Amino acid sequence: MPPAVKWTEKYRPDTLKQVLGNGKAIDELRAWAESWERGRPITGAAILYGPAGTGKTSAALALARELDWDYIEMNASDARTAGMIEKIAGPASRSMTFSGKLRLVILDEADNLHGSADRGGAAAMLRLVRDTRQPVLLIANEYYEIEKPLRDAAKGIQFRSVRSTTIAQALREICRAEGVDCDPDALMMIAERAGGDMRSGVNDLQAAAQGQTAIRPEDVATAERDVKSSIFRVLEVIFKGNSAQEALQASYALDESPEDLIGWVDENLPLAYKGEDLWRGYEQLARADVFLGRVRVRQNYGLWRYASFLMTGGVQAAKAAARHGYVAFRPPSRWRQMGQTRKARNIRDSAAKKIGRHCHVSAAFVRAELMGFIGLLLADKRKAIPLAAELELDADEIALLLGSTPSTKKVQNIFEGAMKLREAEEYQDIELSWAGRAQQPLGAAPVSSVREEGGAGRADAGQAQAGATEAVQASAEKAGKTEPPRVGAPATAAPVVVPQQEEAPAAGGTEGGGPAQPRKRGRPKKAEGEGRAERKAPAAGEKKQKSLFDF
Repeated sequence: MPPAVKWTEKYRPDTLKQVLGNGKAIDELRAWAESWERGRPITGAAILYGPAGTGKTSAALALARELDWDYIEMNASDARTAGMIEKIAGPASRSMTFSGKLRLVILDEADNLHGSADRGGAAAMLRLVRDTRQPVLLIANEYYEIEKPLRDAAKGIQFRSVRSTTIAQALREICRAEGVDCDPDALMMIAERAGGDMRSGVNDLQAAAQGQTAIRPEDVATAERDVKSSIFRVLEVIFKGNSAQEALQASYALDESPEDLIGWVDENLPLAYKGEDLWRGYEQLARADVFLGRVRVRQNYGLWRYASFLMTGGVQAAKAAARHGYVAFRPPSRWRQMGQTRKARNIRDSAAKKIGRHCHVSAAFVRAELMGFIGLLLADKRKAIPLAAELELDADEIALLLGSTPSTKKVQNIFEGAMKLREAEEYQDIELSWAGRAQQPLGAAPVSSVREEGGAGRADAGQAQAGATEAVQASAEKAGKTEPPRVGAPATAAPVVVPQQEEAPAAGGTEGGGPAQPRKRGRPKKAEGEGRAERKAPAAGEKKQKSLFDF
């Protein structure tokens, strides 16, 4: 029996007109695609964002089919590391097709890049969007989970939740195509319980119609879904609602901690309230912040419920009259500022760790007390290069300590000088280590004849090596004759002992022809006159002093 085909795939839209519920988003997407067709694209990429099941992926695929574009898709099931994106999506975004038509590059779940599986994926996506020669569509559920540079480089197109009546209309068309008699109340029940998710509504309909020819309200067994609420929807309820309990209940479905929610309310309170309402709203918000402070100090998370009620229901009840009209809610500015200064803070922490490691203090103490002092030392031309080399500072860290930018000539000179100084020190360390430990090859000059450039360390090593050779040779001479060590042989090699043989008679023996006296062992003594002559002999190249009796 062949497996059942999912209705979500079977009835996926083939054209943009068949995508229901987001007419404005479809018009923006079509205009963006037509600009690519004309050869003057609005942006290289567009971001389709909104709740799950609202037709973002279906719209992207329908666009490719309608315009007869080739397309390539990467989703969460694929490894989206920097290497994989550069290997697959990168060439696809920069090369043309054989037919000469455009190729649509679809990157699904662009807001869900995390962990080791997707390491470097966000940076690779940004490079792809900036260098693309083909249209690119990024699909995401949470727009603000995408990094700001990537959001700025692409056009944002928002998809909203689909109305229940629109979902019921689509379900009715599916029932007609499948030949299933479905009660209108049952269809409306499925549509309302889908929570604005078209894909969930179609899946629920298929589950209810499995093996049935008719669907009645009692056949619908699905319950209402626990749909994650949007922060903007919760803010609408807080600032424009009429019930404090309703505002509190709306926050329960929000996937935000009280610390994050109070930041959203604090940022948007001046946009929604004015005058006395604003003053009373901030009073309730300040009381909520007191409870959050007690939670941090006491670790008593039971106090969260009081803070949550004050920042939602308390702020909602602070207004004297109902407020209407459109308010452009925005994320907390503190988050934006922290994102903009993240790189600077990372550079500061890196420099503090390097300074603290050399000064044997903590990085926190360096940030509080020593950063300015090190900056003054770097300002001195004589001390800047040796200090930067000792601390192993890079160009960004030097610029931070000097209060300058990495591209200035002063910072570049200090950094390049420090790099050359570190390379010279490393080369010298390698030379000293090699001369002190490596053995000389056969036939090479003795260690004591090392070049003077090698330093005193290498000369000392040669003297110690020669002394060890003489000591071993002297100890071996006690047992027998030794063969003199070969030139270039290792200093620690044992001398070759020559066995004793019978002494031959001396040429100048006694007159009676008797046996000559045996020669004594060891080095023969020099004659008395010969020793004095050697001591008095002038060195090579030295002039001999004339005596008074030399005429």
